[in-house]
Amino acid sequence: MAGIAESKSVVLGQLIDALGDAVLTDQESLAIARADRSGKVSSTDPICVVKALTTEDVAIVMQIANRSNTPVVVRGGGSGLAGGAIGSAGEIVLSLEKMNHILEISTENRWAHVEAGVINQDLNLAAQGHGLWFAPDPASRIWSTVGGNIATNAGGLLCAKYGVTREAVRELTVVMADGEILRMGHETVKGVTGYDLVGLMVGSEGTLAVITEAKVALKPIDTYQTWTLSGSASEIATVAKAIQETIRQGMQPSVFELIDEPCSRYISQHLGKEVSGVGSNILIAQTDGAGAEDLAHQISRIWKDLGLSVQIEADGEELLSFRRSMLPALNEKGNVLIEDVAVPISRLGEMLSAIREIEKEFGIEIPTVAHAGDGNLHPNFVYSGEEVPEIIWKAADAIFQKAISLGGTLTGEHGVGLLKRQWLMEELGEPQWRLQWGIKKLFDPKNILNPGKVFDPTHLG
Repeated sequence: MAGIAESKSVVLGQLIDALGDAVLTDQESLAIARADRSGKVSSTDPICVVKALTTEDVAIVMQIANRSNTPVVVRGGGSGLAGGAIGSAGEIVLSLEKMNHILEISTENRWAHVEAGVINQDLNLAAQGHGLWFAPDPASRIWSTVGGNIATNAGGLLCAKYGVTREAVRELTVVMADGEILRMGHETVKGVTGYDLVGLMVGSEGTLAVITEAKVALKPIDTYQTWTLSGSASEIATVAKAIQETIRQGMQPSVFELIDEPCSRYISQHLGKEVSGVGSNILIAQTDGAGAEDLAHQISRIWKDLGLSVQIEADGEELLSFRRSMLPALNEKGNVLIEDVAVPISRLGEMLSAIREIEKEFGIEIPTVAHAGDGNLHPNFVYSGEEVPEIIWKAADAIFQKAISLGGTLTGEHGVGLLKRQWLMEELGEPQWRLQWGIKKLFDPKNILNPGKVFDPTHLG
């Protein structure tokens, strides 16, 4: 133990000598770095928190970490839901939150050059001043960072039409595990020289390199009126059929969300007001662009033919605010474990019905929302106390198993992190799991970048 303590002291001294006040060891900073929004909390403090200001600062941290074999956990806004940015004993937590500058917005190229710590919503507001906007729209946009969005390939309410973060990333500046700075990708819209390393970085959860800067695509602001529909039904199977039929008939709303009955009830209680259909399962769709009004009415007719009670209106921001209030509403009831499975659209009804059956099996309520347009469901578990109860993990396991059996995935947008690493091999199969672990070792031979996250150490024998 004395040798370990001495090594930590040496590493800390080197970091302070190189970066001075950017290295934090106060108890408040260490405590914050031990948790994110997943509900997971480390039982031990990391060595320190380093608040980098530049890519060069990051390179210095990685050089020191590489020489001393010290693990590094990269952290942005701390809004992750998979336990992927939690620091523990013997680790350096590398915070990029102060790297929050928008370096350039190009109207000709329709991209923004940003540092990783830029808040999603801040980028969007800045882009709007140039007649542009940033499409990735996670529910955490008011505090999540662009770097974190890239590291987890975040989605959101608009991804049914505009895609997830992957579709917006053109070029990245990254710092490798040994401190080397690389620029990968293309400023151009097209570019197929070599392997797609940018695509590999997106969703890599801090395990391959440290993303410090990005050039991300922007879109021109749509000047057409948006239209919003809400549809409600007492049976979850009815709204699932409405989702499938809307997509089967070629309709493409920009927002397409499901709020099940428990969630709609809790949100209504939280806001102190009801929307049409509260107490039922609710669908919300928004249309934009030329022909938005006509498209909204086409979708309305589909829903009515299936027996939904439907309302339609211009704008409808109140409905979207209702949907975005899901997490605050559940937080009023206790701690929340937010899960994140996805299934093919054709199996969405089966997955929703399975969640209802799992509720009965385990005797717990599982309020669920979904990005209905792409089959990404968020079953939620509300609990009290610091630790997630074992019965909830058993129910979550049943949900994971069902999603995989339906051709789905463990996580649509939150990532694997600590929470889902034990199920990763089951979804991927051992050959693909070993291949991915080989990629990890190629980028990070000493396994110092976010070790223990994504890849379950018990599978590394």
